[in-house]
Amino acid sequence: MEPYLSKEDLEYVMSKNNKQTAMLYLQSHHLKKLKEKNIVWEFSFLELEGVLQELFTLQGQSERIKNFPYPHQFATLNHYFMWVFVLLLPLVITPQFAEIGKEISEEHATIGSLFIWLSILFYVIVAWIFHTMEKIGRTGENPFEGSANDVPISTMARGIENRFKAKFRRIFR
Repeated sequence: MEPYLSKEDLEYVMSKNNKQTAMLYLQSHHLKKLKEKNIVWEFSFLELEGVLQELFTLQGQSERIKNFPYPHQFATLNHYFMWVFVLLLPLVITPQFAEIGKEISEEHATIGSLFIWLSILFYVIVAWIFHTMEKIGRTGENPFEGSANDVPISTMARGIENRFKAKFRRIFR
């Protein structure tokens, strides 16, 4: 924020709990000063205040999205059910592979007797898929925490900044 704020404004913003709202307040306060000095005419002032009001609304919506993530109860249940599935899976797979191996051994005795060992490979693949999907679900619970799989909030913020700069340029022409 240092390149955009004076030292006094930066101290004011840093002293507040909600820094985003403090910055919007300062912008509105500075716009009011510009209007009082007749640097910005009335229509431009109203337009800029409307932009700040829209930004304030969008900021509030973003904060609500961030502060109310996916309910933890669902994630916990998903985690427990995944582990129950992964732990019970060998009890279901092994008898099925043994039965298939018996059928194969009627024509190919060697392959049929070794077929049950494929249940281990099959189990590892299926267990890995379910475990990975559960882990992906857990990382997606809070998409604004800054990890590699999160929403690219910095890129989005730069896009919003560029849009507002363009809008301000149109107003001040």
